[in-house]
Amino acid sequence: MTDEDDRSLPAALRAVAQVEFDYADGDGVDFEPYLEFMPAQETTDWFRAWTGNHEVSGERFRPFGQDGTGGLAAFWQARPVTTLVDQPIVFLGSEGETGVVARDLAGFLWLLADGLGPWEAIDPFRRDRPSRPNAELIEIAERFAAGARQTAAAVIEQASREFPDFERTIVALCR
Repeated sequence: MTDEDDRSLPAALRAVAQVEFDYADGDGVDFEPYLEFMPAQETTDWFRAWTGNHEVSGERFRPFGQDGTGGLAAFWQARPVTTLVDQPIVFLGSEGETGVVARDLAGFLWLLADGLGPWEAIDPFRRDRPSRPNAELIEIAERFAAGARQTAAAVIEQASREFPDFERTIVALCR
């Protein structure tokens, strides 16, 4: 597991936070990146409220953005002994939706570059829409994850295959 006190937002996510995501027409990317990670105590408070379980903590999650309804995109510290950027990215929606969005930060950058956000990646009606490349996000993905280029569909498929039990894991924590 990574150091629990490391709350520094990776440079790639700081770059993503400078991009404006357009969702005005309801057909764009509904993602509002943060300029820093959600503080640890706020994460625990949120996770307890989200699960209805006051015995859990949010220590395995590092939220770094949200959709317009307040659903959170976060690193999920699921792998032992690895860096934060190598941990999977998950989405926990405001209406109980859950899903693994990408296997790691590199995959997440290419998901964004291909025109999907974390909410769209887990929404069965949006994740299969045609690619909508974003030049600004492609530049960020090329700068921080050049060797990991792939389509959004490939990112989602790999994440789902590697972490098929994420939803069951989360549901088991809910009260």
